[in-house]
Amino acid sequence: MRIGVCDDNREVRELIFGKVRGLYPAEAVTVYESGAALLAENEPLDILFLDIKMPPPDGMETARRLRERSDSTELIFVTAFRDYVFDAFDVGAFHYLLKPFSDEKFAQVLNRAVEQCRKRESGPGQRRPSLLVMSKGKHRTVYLSDIEYAEVYDRRIVLHTAAEDIEYYGRMKELQREAGEDFCRTHRGYLVNLDYVERYDATTVWLKRGEVPVARKQFAEFVRCYMGYINRKRGD
Repeated sequence: MRIGVCDDNREVRELIFGKVRGLYPAEAVTVYESGAALLAENEPLDILFLDIKMPPPDGMETARRLRERSDSTELIFVTAFRDYVFDAFDVGAFHYLLKPFSDEKFAQVLNRAVEQCRKRESGPGQRRPSLLVMSKGKHRTVYLSDIEYAEVYDRRIVLHTAAEDIEYYGRMKELQREAGEDFCRTHRGYLVNLDYVERYDATTVWLKRGEVPVARKQFAEFVRCYMGYINRKRGD
């Protein structure tokens, strides 16, 4: 789960960050000093604590732009002003948290937002499976369906997607375990998303964006994995 805190006041950012960390120490928490900094990132957030009174774009405008991208983020406005409560409803805010607030009230609101996220993830409209990685000093959520293939070198993994290549430190075995049965190793250094396979032979797999090598010892296992994938797609 990714939780964001956006406020132009450093003390407030640190306060909310500390409270979130205290309640959910295992979750990724990212802070933003402005609406512009938040909008500059394309990573989806599950929960966002958002100030209203900020330099342009203010919290309401930031929320409107975020809603143009996705309606899945639980927006929690944190403000000392009551005047914007109806505007908050217009952008589908989860809660309108007035300053000053108690620890108990903060925990109640955050716990409810987390519960809402978990219900959505386990329901009929559940979110796409994803990975959480640390790339260039920031936590990144990467949807498995966006990954065409991954390669590893010098303990660094590169996830190749249609939009970009995302590099982070990790182990291919762990990535393979997290990615699941729709991914297959063609080589000790390559993991392929079977959904992107266009053709293959005993030495090469051709994908939509390129090609990867097939190790001689891996070929039979790759064919088995790919046939299983095809059967699952057909519903056999």
